[in-house]
Amino acid sequence: MSRDAFLGHVRRAAAAGRTYRIHARHDITRAMGYADHGDDLVAEYASEVAKAGGKPVVVASHAAACEEIAGIFRHYEPRSALCWRHPVLDRLGLAEFLARHNVERIDSAELSELPFDDRRGRILAADIGITSAAYAVAETGSLVMAHGLGNERVASLLPPVFIAVVERGQIVADLFDAFDRFAAQVPGDLPSNITLITGPSKTGDIESKLVTGVHGPGKWHVVIVDA
Repeated sequence: MSRDAFLGHVRRAAAAGRTYRIHARHDITRAMGYADHGDDLVAEYASEVAKAGGKPVVVASHAAACEEIAGIFRHYEPRSALCWRHPVLDRLGLAEFLARHNVERIDSAELSELPFDDRRGRILAADIGITSAAYAVAETGSLVMAHGLGNERVASLLPPVFIAVVERGQIVADLFDAFDRFAAQVPGDLPSNITLITGPSKTGDIESKLVTGVHGPGKWHVVIVDA
């Protein structure tokens, strides 16, 4: 094919592609696409978590949250927990709670003092991951995870069992609300990375059958402190 013929083919293909080009509308407002929600975002969020394959529980206090986590521990018998450093977990008294249940706490402060190979081994050996979240989206049952030092992605991705603890004040109605809250933050305080997690790890690549836990936690618990 000659150069002129080749370029002519490219021009015709580009012209055909422009036929299907989507043009932005200027009359779209932020309210468009926003879903209507009821007054009880906690109940809505818990319902959507369950629909996504997670195991939600709503409790009235941080002490009750600890009791629920203790029950999860009795079921899975973890020896070590890969944890975030987060104000919600501090209010939970997580460090003391893990010590009482003889579960080793692994977090960024401890890992930073280890050689790389030892650090990697400790992370991969963790039996359970425990985090909070930046926000929780009632419409979809999603956790909005803001990552940075102390809030690393691996805690919610690598252990086979995952527990998230969220408070009522972290639950927003819609993803629009979550991004509005991020936009209101001081630029220097914005996270280095944001991920959305909705239910346990799932894949349908093998014979088009849905399988959980292949690329991440297969057990996904959310403890919601309604206080």
